[in-house]
Amino acid sequence: MGERMRGAAAMGTVMLCLVLLLQQPEVGSAAIHTVGDDLGWTFNVSSWPIGKTFQAGDVLAFNYTPSVHNVVVVDKVGYNWCLVNPIGATVHRSGKDEIKLLKGMNYLICSFPGHCQMGMKLSISAD
Repeated sequence: MGERMRGAAAMGTVMLCLVLLLQQPEVGSAAIHTVGDDLGWTFNVSSWPIGKTFQAGDVLAFNYTPSVHNVVVVDKVGYNWCLVNPIGATVHRSGKDEIKLLKGMNYLICSFPGHCQMGMKLSISAD
């Protein structure tokens, strides 16, 4: 009977620890940044990141009309020249896209003709 009581006490301790761990606030949770603030993902948004700090794991929330815009994750060349690299390019088209930032430079453009050239592109460094 004594061993059964010790086993039950050990199980109770483990359960209490799990409950306490699950109630702890999330440390280092990612921030969500709405691209373009109230204007959303639109023309001349390339200066939007100036003065903001981004961390790897933060989320960029893109709000736009999907029939006239999209969001494409590109490399530095794609950003500089407004080109979509067809190999592995991820095109987001929902109008409510959320993209997690990777450590280092992150490049995003709108691939609709002329939109990137009119400033629908972002270059964001995440620590």
